[in-house]
Amino acid sequence: MELTKRPRRLRMDGRVRDMIRETRISKKSLIYPIFVEEGEKVIREIETMPGQKRYSPDTLPYALEEAAKAGIQNIMFFGIPKHKDECGSQAYHDHGIIQEAMRVAKKAVPELLYIGDVCMCEYTSHGHCGIIKGDSVDNDKTLPLLAKTAVSQVAAGADMVAPSDMMDGRVAAIRKALDEAGYIDTPIMSYAAKYASAFYGPFRDAAGSDNFKGNRKTYQMDWHNRREALKEVDTDLEEGADIIMVKPALSYMDIIRETRDRVNVPVAAYSVSGEYAMIKAAGAQGMIDEKAIIAETTTSIYRAGAEILFNYFAK
Repeated sequence: MELTKRPRRLRMDGRVRDMIRETRISKKSLIYPIFVEEGEKVIREIETMPGQKRYSPDTLPYALEEAAKAGIQNIMFFGIPKHKDECGSQAYHDHGIIQEAMRVAKKAVPELLYIGDVCMCEYTSHGHCGIIKGDSVDNDKTLPLLAKTAVSQVAAGADMVAPSDMMDGRVAAIRKALDEAGYIDTPIMSYAAKYASAFYGPFRDAAGSDNFKGNRKTYQMDWHNRREALKEVDTDLEEGADIIMVKPALSYMDIIRETRDRVNVPVAAYSVSGEYAMIKAAGAQGMIDEKAIIAETTTSIYRAGAEILFNYFAK
């Protein structure tokens, strides 16, 4: 039999495989999440996320220098305050934990890009992402506080803000507030398609959200739905989002691909705490080749269409 097509020809030589590779990953596209808590001399291992730690502002420069040395250029801060209340006031306090972390970071390692997570779940006594009214989150009363949080983070030094609350209209409210405060050049990376996922479990330990009761299904997305994600993406773009994010990543690569095919802005994905914890646990048991799995799963997310990746394995 005469074969006219032999795809294997391009697989026979490693140099050729490297040359024609379709998906390429740049460390410049990685974002490394760091947890910062109020206090002093804190470098605390996160039990459910082996290898990840909490830092206080005074020890934060160590984490930033370590990340920079590894080639990381982009950092996302999550804050853990000492004081929590019904309205999450520490989220938008001028000297809140994220705001102080931004000031320290900009002074210690100014060459990195710093992103502030804009949400209230780590700051509220009930653990929800906004103001509670009855048995639900009051969407419209939450919006001004999210906007205030974003402005306070940028005033403290944030280069970008990333609202993760999933309130309707939050991108528009934040864009308006930033523009009015003179921050017209500050980009918004929207958690546009954020699902109510079981993969977030270890994050609650990391972010001190173990006070949380109930669920977030009235505002985060039902993981059975696909078209709804595209509606959220369209809405956030109309409201002024500069970058669109899908979260989680591994179980939502169909959503990443559909989003990439639909929009003309950068698409980010967040490989979340549960994804990280599963790989670490299986690796620790010798069940998998951890480094090989990290490489394969990361590449698969980029192959699906992401150009930016939040990843606890970034270093």
